[in-house]
Amino acid sequence: MASLHRTVTRRAVLAAGALMALSAGLGGCGGSSAAPQGDPSDGSSPNISPDIAEVTDGPVQPGPSSTPTRPERTLAAMTLEQKVAQLFCVTPEQLTGASVATVSGPMTADALARIPVGGLVYFSHNIVGDRQLRDMLDGADRLSRASGAGVGAFLSVDEEGGPLVARVANSGLFDVPTFPNMSEIGATGDASCAAEVGSTIGGYLADIGFNLDFAPDADVLTNPDNPVIGPRSFGSDPQLVAQMVAANVEAMLAVGVAPCVKHFPGHGDTMGDSHTGAVYTERSRDEIEACEFEPYRAAIEAGVPMVMVGHIETPNFAADGLPASLSPIMMGDVLRGELGFDGIIISDSFSMGAITQRFTPDEAAVQFFAAGGDMLLMPADLTLAYNGVLEAIESGVLTEARIDESVMRILNIKDGLGLLP
Repeated sequence: MASLHRTVTRRAVLAAGALMALSAGLGGCGGSSAAPQGDPSDGSSPNISPDIAEVTDGPVQPGPSSTPTRPERTLAAMTLEQKVAQLFCVTPEQLTGASVATVSGPMTADALARIPVGGLVYFSHNIVGDRQLRDMLDGADRLSRASGAGVGAFLSVDEEGGPLVARVANSGLFDVPTFPNMSEIGATGDASCAAEVGSTIGGYLADIGFNLDFAPDADVLTNPDNPVIGPRSFGSDPQLVAQMVAANVEAMLAVGVAPCVKHFPGHGDTMGDSHTGAVYTERSRDEIEACEFEPYRAAIEAGVPMVMVGHIETPNFAADGLPASLSPIMMGDVLRGELGFDGIIISDSFSMGAITQRFTPDEAAVQFFAAGGDMLLMPADLTLAYNGVLEAIESGVLTEARIDESVMRILNIKDGLGLLP
């Protein structure tokens, strides 16, 4: 079975062995004393297979006598429409047209029959009860496996920990531990505290039914006046943040949830808010490579399967006038080439002003995939974006081979999560 890890690190092995001790409670790391649901200390992983630490390095082309892998067999059986649908991760409201979605029922089934998306992302308004959330996620899993090519969806959430971004823990509906801001975790200087955040959050998310967490935040807080990241960051020291991020990633992988580090190339210096408009960092290439990239290098070494690229322009680095989420330089030359990342590149939300003020949903989607992105998060209009990609393939602006590269990366990670037929 495919694995989420590209490489096996000594730290990963040690982190897995330390989970027994970590599950006892936060101790000196500052968290609450509530016991996590889905305790990983029994040695089981809720969703990811036991061979999680095997080596995989992206799409593999079978030789003349080799047996196709499960992702290769799945890809070969998919229609073009099913492949393109896998490239989108959307809210249940974007999928179904409902004003607020709290169940996965006939509307979800009908919508998945039309566009069997690769992922669903849930927010606080989707969570109204313990049993309700579990049932909604279970229904989404079953319905996604019954649609399209039979591939289960990523079921995702923003659960960084702390009072700012923790949809489940901050709902008050679940008996799960809570944590202080990640800045306080970083201030301990103890990477085992970040590992406990990852193992605890990953454990209760897996127990509830999630398989993907848009965390940890890998931004280095180089601008203390930053209005978006602030205390969500582990700190301002790139080496410290790198250690914390790597420990969190490894611990989350070990308990069966895929982590996604964010917001590449680094949101810690910016003054603006990409939710409302364009965001810039004036830092030089040397500064970014020496500081902002350190947590991403550590996360990639730790085996992170997914990196979220932000809508951040780098006039003194890429200098292409594009946010990183649409830049072939930042995604292709830098993240893939320089940093060697071979997992899924997912965008930050394409419903944000930094994108919608400059591009239509179909234009933005086509440009994202042409620039080397793999999965598009929350387009402003799913139908327009989906059809725009199909039309771009038909006209030759995009090729099916380019789409296949991204779908294979998605299927490789999903295979490790047990989401393939």
